[in-house]
Amino acid sequence: MKLVNLIHFDIQGDSRGSLVSLEQHKNIPFEVLRVYYIFDTESGVSRGYHAHSNLEQVVISIRGSCRFVLDDGHVREEVWLSSPQQGLYIGNNIWREMHDFSEDCLLIVLASDYYHEKDYVRNYSEFLSMVNNDDS
Repeated sequence: MKLVNLIHFDIQGDSRGSLVSLEQHKNIPFEVLRVYYIFDTESGVSRGYHAHSNLEQVVISIRGSCRFVLDDGHVREEVWLSSPQQGLYIGNNIWREMHDFSEDCLLIVLASDYYHEKDYVRNYSEFLSMVNNDDS
């Protein structure tokens, strides 16, 4: 299974500037029920360190850059997000970490469901047990 799934967005633009349109079930592969953004992350701070049992997300770096580490319990992959022209699709049962935020990094996250604390898996050992039980 490929962990890093980048979605490339079509850009509309002219002399006035550029525009990217995000549409559920078109270039966003699910119904969008929640949108949030991450900004002003201090230098040296890492975020994430969790998985979701059911939630799907698309993360877009509107400005700046950061490095994602994705892990399905068997394989770890890294990807840099640094362009508003692409989004990182993260399915359920994928551990995610975010590192090396640029000073100006602004991430927007489109999520398939509302916030539910019960959907979070915040302990890596529990995550490994969960995904290894799914494999049996």
